[in-house]
Order: sequence, then structure tokens, then C-alpha cells
Amino acid sequence: MTSTTILSKESSRKGLLIQSSTIVLIAFFTLFFSRCLDTLGAPAPINFLHFISVPFALYVVATKSRFKSVQQNETVLLLIVGVLALVAIITLSALWNSAGIINAILSFLLLGEPFLMLMAIMMLPVGTEGLQRLTLWLHRSVFFHLGLAMVQQYVFKMHTWTGRGLIHGDHIQGVFYKSGAGHVVGASVSLSFGLYYFLNAKNSALWQRCLVLAVAFWHVLLADAKQVLFCFMVSAVLLLISKSANVIRAIQYLVVGSILGSIFWWCIQNVEAFEAYTVWIRPEIYGPEGNATIAKTMAFRVLPDYFSSPVNWLVGLGPGHTVGRLGGWMIHEYDSLLSPLGSTIQETNFAVWVAVGASRKTLHLVQSSSMFSPLFGWAGIWGDLGLLGLATYLGLGCIIWKFICVNDLSKFFLLNVLVFGLIFTQMEEPAYTVTIGILIGLQWHHKQAEKKATASNLYPSEDKKTTTLKP
Repeated sequence: MTSTTILSKESSRKGLLIQSSTIVLIAFFTLFFSRCLDTLGAPAPINFLHFISVPFALYVVATKSRFKSVQQNETVLLLIVGVLALVAIITLSALWNSAGIINAILSFLLLGEPFLMLMAIMMLPVGTEGLQRLTLWLHRSVFFHLGLAMVQQYVFKMHTWTGRGLIHGDHIQGVFYKSGAGHVVGASVSLSFGLYYFLNAKNSALWQRCLVLAVAFWHVLLADAKQVLFCFMVSAVLLLISKSANVIRAIQYLVVGSILGSIFWWCIQNVEAFEAYTVWIRPEIYGPEGNATIAKTMAFRVLPDYFSSPVNWLVGLGPGHTVGRLGGWMIHEYDSLLSPLGSTIQETNFAVWVAVGASRKTLHLVQSSSMFSPLFGWAGIWGDLGLLGLATYLGLGCIIWKFICVNDLSKFFLLNVLVFGLIFTQMEEPAYTVTIGILIGLQWHHKQAEKKATASNLYPSEDKKTTTLKP
């Protein structure tokens, strides 16, 4: 084989790798910036473009990237099995409950899109220039998001606006403007990235990493996204519990957590920016008969009345038929687009809200904070897909925890998603879950690149084709 032939093949391989990572990057852009384009006047279907671009990116990577390790192949195979199981459960539920085909497709994409993107990231070869570029543009995208949030606050003073059912900080949404829960999604992405950047961007000065984390935290306060900090604290406690076997690490986390928790409690009592958190500090609304408990569990009280047979406990009432994001408002919001495609709805979602509205105190509580909303991720999966749907989704989470989460930060991010599923429908917000999937996937790649560099005693060398991934 001549040297010309070898160079030609190497050039062709490099082109394929760049093409694959670029397609993944474009898919991320169509998801991350769709709300911006919508706000600027793009037609409403722009918000659905990522449902095409993300699966297409996975297809391109799966067919073009040929340099995957055995570990990558085995991990991706497990994800494929889990995703196919999710498809099977959604299909079975749709058939049993006569749900529309478009319901089943959207239900899968809302829940499964982060797993598709994670598979695409996992199938990219370790330590390539394409991954470097993907990391760089992820940084730039979130920096733009943070900057836009600051502009919304301090230039346009959007925190003083009202309308669309939003008040005060609800309008500080960054690139996710305009959407009902955009302030929470935006703040979640910001703080998650802030932590990722602080712990991983070792090529940046410490003051730069601290600044990014501080701005991300400030965005959470400006957006009045109380549940974001709550979710992070609960996730930290769960991570601490998971480290109970490692006594030293558990003690370290406990000390740091106690200090941060004490500071946070002091801020709630003494700093005006934290006053919003006092809405939750009302013991009388909790307990078995408390209004918060009644509101939060309303779906579990009402939906079983609509079960026609024991099979519904296993497969639910059908995708988009209960209290998830799809049935909660997405089908209604995009009725003109989805109705011609055969979307179906049931009265179960309305029945839950009617039951909540039966008590003025309960309704007022739900309206005061999404923390008390009867519409939330886990209730939506259970209502739509039953116990089998819950088991499948949890199974996918277990695969990621065991085989892809290479450090505590990755596990923390995964726990964030699961905890957010107890609050509202953010577990079905691809803009958030896909971003988290990318952050977890990049950390996996970074770890593998470090192992590869260590094995070859390089950190890294210019005369090698493979380079260490820079976070």
C-alpha cells in the first residue's frame, strides 16, 4: 500500500469524523436556539425541528464513525436495548388506549431524545478534534444564554413585565424565551453548566471559572427559579447517600453540604433576593391532609378512576392522555399543527385540574409555585405508560449511572433530572435533558481520553492523531 493511499484514507477518515461531530452540533443548535428563532418570527414548527435533527445526527454518527472501542459498543448496545424497550411500551400503550400515532411518536421523542443524543455522543471516537469543537460551541452557546439573560434583566428590564401568565423573574429565560417554564429550564441549564465549567475547564483561570459559576447562580436568583436550587440540594443529599460506602468522601460532602446549607438558610432569612423561598416554609401545607400534599398527589387520586382494566396499571392511559408535558399542554398549544396528524386527547388531564380547583386554597397553592403542580414528569410517565413505562425509564437511568457516569458530577447531573421529574415536566424538556446528556457524555469522553493518554505516556503529543479532550 503506497503512502499516498494511506494519506488519502487518513484524510477521508478525518473528514467523516468532522462531519459526524458537526451534524451532532447542528442538532444541538436546532434544539437549544429554537425558542429564539420562534421569538424572532420563525414559524411554530421550528420548535419541532430537533425531533428530526437529533435522530438524524444519531444515524450519521452510527453509520460514519468506525473507531469505537469495545467499551463504547457495549455501552451503546445497552442504551439501544433500553430505548427499544421504551418504544415497545409506548407502542403497546398507544394501541391499548387507541392513542394517535403522533402521540406515540412525540411521547417517545420527549422522553427518549436525550438518550438518542447521548448515544450519538458515545459513538464519537475518543479524543478527536470534532469533540473539541463540540465542547467549544457548547461553551459558547451557554455563554450566550447567560449573556442574554443578563440583557433581559438589566437592559430590557423584563423582570418588570407581565403577560402570558408570567410574572417578575419568569421572563428572564435566556435563549428559552418565550416559553411557560423557560425561566426554570434556562436557570437549570445555566447552573448545571456553571458547575461543569468550574470543575472541568482546567485550562481557564480559577477566577474565570468562579465568575462563570457566580453568574450562573445569579441567573437562578434573577429568574426566581426556586425549584432549581431545591433540586440541586436534594440531588446533593442523594449523591451523599450513594457515597455512604466511601466514608471519607461521604464526610467531605457532608461537611461542605452543611456549610452551604447553613449559608443558604441564613440568606433566606436575611437577603431580599432569597425571600421567594419562604413560600415553601409553611409546615401547615404538608402532611397527609395538607394542601400541598393533596395537590401534588392529585393525579394518583384521580387517574385510577379512568382505568378500564388492570392492564392500565401496566401500560397507563396512553401517550399524551394524562398529566405529562404532551397531554398537559403541548397537544393543546399546537392543536392546529397536531390535530391534522391525528393527535388524541382524553378528559383525564382536565379531571385532575377540576379536582385541584375544587379547593380554592389548593388551587392558589398550585398557582403560587410549580413545586406544587399535579403535572410532573414521574406522574406523567405513570399516567401515560403505567408501571412498565416507569420501570423502563428507570432502567435507562441505571444504565447511564453504572456505565456512563464516570464521576460524581455526572451522577449529580443524572440525579438532577430524576429529582426535577418530581417537581414539574422538566424531565420532558429536551432542551434541558439533552444538554445534560451532552455534559455527561463529554465527561465520559474526557475520562477515556485521559486513560488513553496515560496508557501511551502522552499528555498529549503533537505527533499523535488523537488529542486529549479539553472540557
